[in-house]
Amino acid sequence: MKLYFRDNFFNAGVTEIMNGAGERAGEVDLRSLLGSGLDVYGADGSLAHSGGFPLLSGKWGVSGPSGESVGQLRARMSFLTKRFEYEAYGRGVYEIEAGAFSQEYRIADESGNPAAEFVKVSGFFEASAYALATYDDAVGAYEWVAVILGMHEIQKRRRNAQNTM
Repeated sequence: MKLYFRDNFFNAGVTEIMNGAGERAGEVDLRSLLGSGLDVYGADGSLAHSGGFPLLSGKWGVSGPSGESVGQLRARMSFLTKRFEYEAYGRGVYEIEAGAFSQEYRIADESGNPAAEFVKVSGFFEASAYALATYDDAVGAYEWVAVILGMHEIQKRRRNAQNTM
């Protein structure tokens, strides 16, 4: 499945998710300008996944439509790559990786098989936009949307922390 979605420049409001044919395939609701929580809705308008930082945590939690926790994203220490790890509870651990200056990310399962990939296609003076392609059904496309936007939030937190030192 191929999806296109974006963040909002001010971290608040609703943005559309589009499919490969350019049709509306859902939406992302960035709940608040002050917080970093979000909701991902499917094409039928029903809640698919939510994401946010638990209290006093640097890890991004992802929950299902009824509020059950389905996974957790965390940054991994790395020298010349951007690395994250997503633990999809009961479905495995996925490595998310890109070169230090690359905007192309690869997502692989525990065996190294490709599960998905995404490209950050904009972002300097505009909101970040992403193109996602999924190859594995263990983690659904809308769950990956919540994970990718969570990864973006972790990166923003890191940049903000570095700028305040």
